Amino acid sequence: MSTPSNPSQTLAFIGGGNMASAIIGGLIKQGTPAKSILVVEPFEETRHRLHSQFGVRAIAHADATLAEAGLVIWAVKPQTFKDAALQTRDFCARALHLSVAAGIRSDSIAHWLGTERVVRAMPNTPALVGLGQTGLFARTAVTTADKTWVEQVVATTGALLWVNEEPLLDAVTAISGSGPAYVFFFMEAMVEAGIKMGLSIEQATQLTIGTFVGASHLAKSATEPPAVLRERVTSKGGTTYAALTAMQSARLGEHFQEALQAAQRRAHELGDEFGA
Repeated sequence: MSTPSNPSQTLAFIGGGNMASAIIGGLIKQGTPAKSILVVEPFEETRHRLHSQFGVRAIAHADATLAEAGLVIWAVKPQTFKDAALQTRDFCARALHLSVAAGIRSDSIAHWLGTERVVRAMPNTPALVGLGQTGLFARTAVTTADKTWVEQVVATTGALLWVNEEPLLDAVTAISGSGPAYVFFFMEAMVEAGIKMGLSIEQATQLTIGTFVGASHLAKSATEPPAVLRERVTSKGGTTYAALTAMQSARLGEHFQEALQAAQRRAHELGDEFGA
């Protein structure tokens, strides 16, 4: 059960968007009482949705209510993090802080909040269906108990892993944080190709999504790496061979890796642009 080690402590969310909703939904499904969750969300419509959907408390602005929080989860946009932190810091100085904001480095977060108990997380959108992948980095002041609490919270949305060096979170961002968009991009291309080959959009969509789901399950259950799995379905001179040869001739693999490196650079740039 993903409840805090001290049941009297509140879990507070700064920002109530999709990622906050995914974590809140996972927490409640795992048994966390809705009354122990507080959300600071300036948009009235979002506050009403959160209260209606989950039964949690939702307030428009940070106030002394946040002093109840043992863990504060930052689910705000990078460009608004600093202002939100400066408005909030006086109310939650003793809390553990978990940030899911892309790019904002823990040095900046610790400086703005006046605490070293900061963990950074890079989740992705499959967290919305409990199949997320989250990379985590903790500053040295974060205790083993703190890490356990963070793990209990994040595990409600899917799998997690810790990295020992904060810059590696930029790689996590490039691969898994942005990764669902790459999958959807290739899905789009496959559906469009299927339609051009004469399939209906419904047929092409079913075949495409089913193939991605099936291949992912196969890769997860296999002991061999993806390269070996690819070779097993590629007979020289066959249809798969023809497709892969065309991709290799177009240097698709190289271009795709360049795209991921661009995402990694952008994650680093966000820290420069919006950090302390």
